[in-house]
Amino acid sequence: MTAIAAETPVQTTGNVLSVKDLSVEFHTEEGWVRVVDNVNLSLGAGMTLGLVGESGSGKTVTSLAIMGLIAGKNTRLTGSVKLLGRELVGLSEGELSHLRGSEMAMVFQEPRRSLDPAFTVGDQIAEVIRRHEGVSRKDAFAQAVEMLEKVGIPDAKSRAKAYPHQFSGGMCQRVMLAIALACKPKLLIADEPTTALDVTVQKEMLALMNQLQADFDVSILFITHDLGVVAEMCDDVNVMYAGQVVESTGLYELFETPQHPYTEGLLAAIPESVPRGGRLRSIPGAVPAPREWPVSCRFFARCAHAVPGRCDEGPVDLAMVQPGHAVRCVRAGELELKGIV
Repeated sequence: MTAIAAETPVQTTGNVLSVKDLSVEFHTEEGWVRVVDNVNLSLGAGMTLGLVGESGSGKTVTSLAIMGLIAGKNTRLTGSVKLLGRELVGLSEGELSHLRGSEMAMVFQEPRRSLDPAFTVGDQIAEVIRRHEGVSRKDAFAQAVEMLEKVGIPDAKSRAKAYPHQFSGGMCQRVMLAIALACKPKLLIADEPTTALDVTVQKEMLALMNQLQADFDVSILFITHDLGVVAEMCDDVNVMYAGQVVESTGLYELFETPQHPYTEGLLAAIPESVPRGGRLRSIPGAVPAPREWPVSCRFFARCAHAVPGRCDEGPVDLAMVQPGHAVRCVRAGELELKGIV
């Protein structure tokens, strides 16, 4: 394979989010352990970027690092994170707190864990509005009711006075979206926002997020392990494995012409890719723990296309195999991997 570039170029002009060489390390009893390794991401205005991978790939830690929610003496963060051209790495907690809610926001997999059971949902939305916009309590509550209407909560004026335990899981996630978008941030990070929901509610939630993206002109970093959800939501996709981005390209290119064996395995595991009565494929093994990452290809032990003496000989760079399509695989370009058309 002939590499066009050693790393995916990160375009900063016109991007809402630009991440360059982001690494995160945690201090343990056995020393420092790297859990996110030189990640690059680019997200344009009004676009949705999918960040995909199994549990343990580093997706959530990456998102928390972007939000500035990882800090302390037992954490080391290096690299660059720029929001609308402003460098976030190195900002104080006070500066980051001002940006959270007003310029960037995040919703999580378990909404009930993020909502305070002691306050009504209306008060929790209004609190964000008062903090960042400085309006009166009355005006903030009125805006909170409007946000509940926008996220599809029936009888919003009355429901604004209800508590989180009086809402279903799907409705709680709608409340979280109302909180996240109340001050019209430019970046929304959604970390597995539909995983805890049943299939019908999941489809409704994805449709709502697409509508809200258009209404609020917000860019979305969508984190998931489900490529079926990616197909519904995303413009571009980055696939993560063992702390690294292993493939980065557009949605259609990823589904039609995957270039990394791990991506091929994820695509083959989508239920819709298997004929009725057929058997779902799985990727053998599991994502290695950070302390067990090999120096060479981190997917080597699970890869059906691995060549001993070639794939396990040293670090593998993320290289461009064609414009806009970067892959971390020494055999990229020579393998005929199966996609989904």
